[in-house]
Amino acid sequence: MTADTGMATPAHEDRPETEDLTPERAFRRTVEDGRRRIGRPLPAMIATGVVGGMDIGSGILGLLLVEQATGSPLLGGLAFGIAFVALLLARSELFTEGFLVPVSAVVARKATVGGLAKLWGVTIVANLLGGWFITWLLMLAFPELHGTAIKAGTHFVNLDYTGRSFALAVLAGLTMTLMTWMENGTESVTGKIAAAWGIAWLLAGGQLYHSILDSLLMFAALHTGHAPFGYLDWFTRFWWAALGNTVGGVGLVTALRLLQVPHRVAVERANPEV
Repeated sequence: MTADTGMATPAHEDRPETEDLTPERAFRRTVEDGRRRIGRPLPAMIATGVVGGMDIGSGILGLLLVEQATGSPLLGGLAFGIAFVALLLARSELFTEGFLVPVSAVVARKATVGGLAKLWGVTIVANLLGGWFITWLLMLAFPELHGTAIKAGTHFVNLDYTGRSFALAVLAGLTMTLMTWMENGTESVTGKIAAAWGIAWLLAGGQLYHSILDSLLMFAALHTGHAPFGYLDWFTRFWWAALGNTVGGVGLVTALRLLQVPHRVAVERANPEV
């Protein structure tokens, strides 16, 4: 009952807008979002991916500015969080965000494997193109950051192809996909932002091996003209990181999250719409 009128309040008004979703409802939302992403026309996929790479540039700038001032990757990681908030609120997209959501749509038979492969391929290339351009612009605008950029980019090149670097890549894919699940599991904008910023801090502050983020750091170093490595070094390490990201994001988090809702998966698969 309302205090001033005595009239009954509709049931839906009693429910807070920030109510968290059950795993089943979150999965249903994930499937629908995945079908939408895979079903977009090619120009939209390209534009979304390019903007996603450029959005990461905002975080790169914050990271380099803070890390140069403090010498701390952990504090730089906090500044990097603005990038993931931009991805969330501006609805751009990274390759590693394409694990849980579109894979769920394919598992539910609402999208095809071919469509998923197209989304991944286009997003990877578009992210890298947007990221290459924005880091060129950053290094042109902030020559005082060249030394910090070289140090940051060289760190990931020096990880080489080791068990440690692969583990860091698996953890990066795992944390990114966890962020996606958390964002799809709540209606709260504040909760979504907290998830995005927290995962961004773990990723950048913990110096996990993320195929797109660390490619941009390497690009920034290369743009200075003084990096102790070349594009071939970047390219081979990019695919090593992307493999580990996929194992962590798809092989661990996505597979296990789908096992949380076997009934909902079965219902979706029984009613394919592709």
